[in-house]
Amino acid sequence: MKQAHHTLAVPTRRPGLYEFTAALEDFVRASGITDGLVTCFIRHTSASLVIQENADPDVQKDLQDFFAWLATSGPRFRHTAEGPDDMPSHIRSSLTQTSIGIPLHKGRLALGTWQGIYVFEHRDAPHRREVVVQVMGE
Repeated sequence: MKQAHHTLAVPTRRPGLYEFTAALEDFVRASGITDGLVTCFIRHTSASLVIQENADPDVQKDLQDFFAWLATSGPRFRHTAEGPDDMPSHIRSSLTQTSIGIPLHKGRLALGTWQGIYVFEHRDAPHRREVVVQVMGE
């Protein structure tokens, strides 16, 4: 069994979904591994990872709107050390994922036709998010 790992940097501007599928595919291709498992892990507590539709941008906008409604920014939280959007970001992150696994088959991510892999930014300010990626297989 072979394995390879890399850290992808995903810059964000504001809350929203930032696709990094192509960068992940480039890393997997360069690894030379064709069958196995790809694991992605985000190294942050106020952003998350999601596999979501990449064809209709309204899906991404609706998800962002829903999470903004579900956990709104404001002074009612005790944890506001980094601003009023800090605790709502932690709540949104806890409801999504920090790690995802994607099967690798014949050198390709086994994603569905309309699926893409995204960093889901929950903070208002721009950030440089790090996603640790590992591929294991043959």
